[in-house]
Amino acid sequence: QVQLVESGGGLVQAGDSLRLTCAASGRTFSRYAMGWFRQAPGKEREFVGAISWSTGTRLYADSVKGRFTISRDNAKNTVYLQMNSLKPEDTAVYYCAATDGILTKTRDEYNYWGQGTQVTVSS
Repeated sequence: QVQLVESGGGLVQAGDSLRLTCAASGRTFSRYAMGWFRQAPGKEREFVGAISWSTGTRLYADSVKGRFTISRDNAKNTVYLQMNSLKPEDTAVYYCAATDGILTKTRDEYNYWGQGTQVTVSS
């Protein structure tokens, strides 16, 4: 089992930055690919970004590419999502997720999920 806890969400203005943190505990964190997803009211949970467990290979949704950066510190069992140039359409609950499979954008491939952290971007 892997337990994931997100933090760092909040209310910001358009153009501001936020860094989300996901702290993991349980089984060997470094063996899991980690992803970030988000869910806005009335919408499905969508992929934001992911990072492999070893090579640091990253995947991003087109909507955040160039603005968001995902990183991880295996020594601290932590993954980060740096969000710059935030837009009102980035408003959502952001979830951290882990998969013991290959790096993927597919939501159903992730085995473990955090409880989410709210990000609200005002215009």
